[in-house]
Amino acid sequence: MNELLLSAQHLTKRFGGLAAVDDVSVDLFRHRIHAVIGPNGAGKSTLANLLSGDLPPTSGTIRLLGVEVAGKSPERISRLGLGRSYQKTNIFLPFTVWDNVRLASQARERHAPWNPLHWLSRAGQMREVNQRCERALELAGLSARASAVAGTTSHGEQRQLEIAMTLATEPSVLLLDEPLAGMGQAEAQSMVDLLQRLKADHAILLVEHDMDAVFSLADQLTVMVNGQVIASGTPAEVRADPNVQAAYLGETPEASAAPPPPGSDAGSPEKPVLREPGWKESRA
Repeated sequence: MNELLLSAQHLTKRFGGLAAVDDVSVDLFRHRIHAVIGPNGAGKSTLANLLSGDLPPTSGTIRLLGVEVAGKSPERISRLGLGRSYQKTNIFLPFTVWDNVRLASQARERHAPWNPLHWLSRAGQMREVNQRCERALELAGLSARASAVAGTTSHGEQRQLEIAMTLATEPSVLLLDEPLAGMGQAEAQSMVDLLQRLKADHAILLVEHDMDAVFSLADQLTVMVNGQVIASGTPAEVRADPNVQAAYLGETPEASAAPPPPGSDAGSPEKPVLREPGWKESRA
C-alpha cells in the first residue's frame, strides 16, 4: 500500500483580486509520480511554491509527514523532508559538481549557536555529509562528473546536479518544476530514467510541459486552468476528459460529443491526442 507523505487540501493563493491558485487539493504518495499540467499561467508553479513554503497560502492546509506546514518557512519544510527544484537551474557555476552537492548536504546538519560558520565539526559528522554526497551523485548519475566544474557541464547535467543537491538533503517528497525544460531528446530520456529511479523511494510532484514524458511517467495527473483544477485522475482518465479536451483543443464538451454533419469524414472513432499548446512532434 502506498504511503501518503503530503496532503494539501483546499489551497488558495490570492494576489489582490486574482486567485492564482483556487481551492486546489492534492495528495502525494510514496512510489508514485503525480504530474500537474496546464497552459502557462495556470497556477502550477504557484502551487509548487505553496507546498515548498516559498509562498504562504491565503487559505488551506498542507500536511507533510503528518505535520501541518502551511505558512512555514522553506528551510523548516525542507528539514521536515521536502526537496524542491525550480524552473531556472539554481547551482553554483564556479564550484565543482561535488562541492555543489556537499553544500546541500551540509545544510542538513544542525550546528550549535556558537559555531554558526561550521568551523568545528565532528569527523563522523563530515563522513555522513560525504556519504550523502556520494549517494546523491550516484542516484543522479553524476558520480563520474564529481570533479567537473558545474559551469562547464551540459544543460542536462546541470538539471541533474540540481536534483542531486536536492537528494543530498534526504527528502521524502520531491517537487520538480519543469526538470526537462530545454533538453534535447537524449538528455530528456536520461531525466525520465532518473525520475523513474527516484520514484522507488519518494513521492514526486512533477510540473512539466513535455506531454510525452508526463504520460510515460505519471501515475496520477492533475490539470489546472486559471488556478483551478479541471480534471484529476489516471493519465487515461484525464486524456479522455471532455473538459481537458476543451482546454487543450479549444473544443466545448458539447461539440466534442456532437455527431459529425452528414457527408463529412469527421466520424473517425479515434480521439485527438492530448498535447500542450505549442507542443512539437520532436525536440530540437
